[in-house]
Amino acid sequence: MSNESKVDGGRRRLIVATAAVGGAGAVGALVPFLSSMLPSERAKAAGAPVEVDVSKLAAGQMMTVEWRGNPVWIINRTEEMLATLPKIADQLADPNCEVPQQPEYCKNDTRSIKPNLMVVVGICTHLGCAPSQKFKSGSEEGMPSDWVGGFLCPCHGSTYDFSGRVYKNKPAPTNLPVPPHMYIAEDRLIIGVEKKEA
Repeated sequence: MSNESKVDGGRRRLIVATAAVGGAGAVGALVPFLSSMLPSERAKAAGAPVEVDVSKLAAGQMMTVEWRGNPVWIINRTEEMLATLPKIADQLADPNCEVPQQPEYCKNDTRSIKPNLMVVVGICTHLGCAPSQKFKSGSEEGMPSDWVGGFLCPCHGSTYDFSGRVYKNKPAPTNLPVPPHMYIAEDRLIIGVEKKEA
């Protein structure tokens, strides 16, 4: 073997080794760059849809889940709660839900897909306080004698009915928002996904 071929072989190995190291360096630099373009786990969790099992939610009970950093109330309304809704329409600021605070498929008497299950964002539309549940009728302390039940914002006194509609002459300007949601089974729903039309 001549000296020239030994030198050529050495150069080839050096070129291959240099290319391999350069390629590995490029990939190493590319991975963090591409990773930075992906949303973080926190960001994904903040906007990701939330699946909820409501099978154990008894009539008259409420559960709270978090979606996009906001509390979402799910209430299994009783027949008595539902019966109050048409009776108080004249006391409400927006009884027919003209302000778009709910998806079109929830623009109905109960503001829901299933009449018994209410799904609303539990944040007062006035200044963002958290209303409290005042399920009971007027016998509850501090509530008017004709109170049929619903929600009271302790910050400035806004009151909402059992579908999240705000009463007239209250600081809150609109009804509680109904988030997009759909049922994937009889007792399972996803919050953050629009209901598919049949």
